[in-house]
Amino acid sequence: MLLSQINGPEDLKQLSVDELAPLAAQIRQFLIEKLSVTGGHLASNLGVVELTLALHYRYNSPKDKFIYDVGHQAYVHKMLTGRMDQFDTLRKLNGLCGFVKRDESEHDVWEAGHSSTSLSAAMGMALARDLKGEDFKVIPIIGDGALTGGMAFEALNHIGHEKKKLMVILNDNEMSIAPNVGAMHNYLSRIRSDRTYLRAKDEIEILLRKIPAIGGKLAKTAEKVKDSLKYMMVPGILFEELGFTYLGPVDGHDMPKLLETFKQADNVEGPVLVHVLTTKGKGYKPAEADSHKWHGISPYKIESGQVLKAVGNPMYTEVFGQTLIELAEQDERIVAVTPAMPGGSGLVPFSKRFPDRMVDVGIAEQHAATMCAALAMEGMKPVYAVYSTFMQRAYDQIVHDICRHNANVMFAIDRAGFVGADGETHQGVYDIAFMRHIPNLVMMMPKDENELRHMMKTALDYNDGPIAYRYPRVNGTGVKLDEELVPIPIGSWQMLREGEGIAIAAIGPMVQVAEEAAEQLKSAGIKVTVINARFLKPLDSAMLIEVAKSHAAMLVLEEASQAGSLGSAILEFYAEQEITDCDIKLMGIPDRFIEHASIKEQREQVGLTVEAVVQKVQKIKSEQSFAFGKKTLPS
Repeated sequence: MLLSQINGPEDLKQLSVDELAPLAAQIRQFLIEKLSVTGGHLASNLGVVELTLALHYRYNSPKDKFIYDVGHQAYVHKMLTGRMDQFDTLRKLNGLCGFVKRDESEHDVWEAGHSSTSLSAAMGMALARDLKGEDFKVIPIIGDGALTGGMAFEALNHIGHEKKKLMVILNDNEMSIAPNVGAMHNYLSRIRSDRTYLRAKDEIEILLRKIPAIGGKLAKTAEKVKDSLKYMMVPGILFEELGFTYLGPVDGHDMPKLLETFKQADNVEGPVLVHVLTTKGKGYKPAEADSHKWHGISPYKIESGQVLKAVGNPMYTEVFGQTLIELAEQDERIVAVTPAMPGGSGLVPFSKRFPDRMVDVGIAEQHAATMCAALAMEGMKPVYAVYSTFMQRAYDQIVHDICRHNANVMFAIDRAGFVGADGETHQGVYDIAFMRHIPNLVMMMPKDENELRHMMKTALDYNDGPIAYRYPRVNGTGVKLDEELVPIPIGSWQMLREGEGIAIAAIGPMVQVAEEAAEQLKSAGIKVTVINARFLKPLDSAMLIEVAKSHAAMLVLEEASQAGSLGSAILEFYAEQEITDCDIKLMGIPDRFIEHASIKEQREQVGLTVEAVVQKVQKIKSEQSFAFGKKTLPS
């Protein structure tokens, strides 16, 4: 078996070109089998098997730099660089990362979980290479979807201007090759990259300019004719105008053609863009038929393609999507906006019910935010449905265009908190810290899926500016969903359990953790107050003052960055009020990135568990040097 012979890129180069096709088939079978157990990004990786093989066959990683945009399509790259035996641990605690990971291998030169960064990274590496006088290839691999991100075009513009030598691989898995023009494309690719042709073209222009009197005009005329022909015949004219030599389209599953095109690209001085056409999910019929579903997949049955999902309560995302439909049926001003995540954000049913009120802008979070601001200014009710981790990319627009204008935009912040197997690049734990300090913004988080529905109604009825509700990537608690939705008073918290001495203020899923901890503490003779601190901004100042009067200590419990989130907000409030005799303790996510694992394991790593809360409360109680109970603040 060829696959068993590959322990690194050097082994691949020992094979003949004819042996690469059967090797590709073996790689696909390996991925289909392994991911049926672990889950992961299947369709995108099945689509780049030949492309990845060709790159490693032609070039010399890690000397030559392969920069994968996003990185979830690098499974084949991992297999060819000595990590095949780790695939049973894919996306598990202390196992193989689902994205490119510099700590894993010297062949992983750039990490990314967000889209559209590869070209900027490539420019940086090419610039460093040239300044240091080194000699290696820089090869970013970017998908057609990632090119909807404005950052990619900023980098294309800069690379073309600087004329740095690098090769951009555009992995296009949406368009098909048009047979009637394929031969012309191949011909143009060959002649336009051939050194003899390029040299002859320059020499002819020099000769024309030497002709007395009319030489300059002839050269200009020839240039105009060349340009007009180029506009008619070259499909990559956009890239040509940005300063790239465009090669393609080339069939991304034709190994000899890929290798030939790479050879042509190496002959070109300056930046080259190779347009490669691939099929997502290639080699596995269920994935080919529905590449969106099989982009990131849970474990499944290979024979039928049936996904093996655990039976449980609906995800918060599903509740959001269904509730938005209910609200949109009552209010025709609602417009759902998402940056390329209609499925992940639970908006597919909404798009079918209200196709005219569903806008997918592609991977363009900044554009989405500013567009929502303008929609709101024109009297609409935009709902910006976005993952917490991707909303980071729109920070400037949130400040400058939404909050500064006090635009009535509703933020539906999905994947708030830990995200599990996607790991550190996707953790939704920073949005509270980077949003709550912005003026005009209201921010909430529900304790369960029913409260989420009421928060959505609260946001719809709110007309005084931007308002956000955030919710986690977990199943709901299974509570009964109210049919009638009632707005929640802005800034109001909810006291769920009255105790003595110590209060626990928690948000989101941590409310349930606090409740369970309170039950265990009650059995040990300790009665604590539990507060659902559902508004992150504004805070419930009246309840905070009351807690300070009646409790000696407060424990703030949140699945968010400890720096800058709810705990920080409460400390700021007490400092402003000059309240100093309520001891505040924080339990959140420490100042480090949390890697891939299950959400349960991630919470265990940072101590956000029932057991940890019980121990923390017991420690607080033992440290107090005075009796708990009613106390009076200093005048």
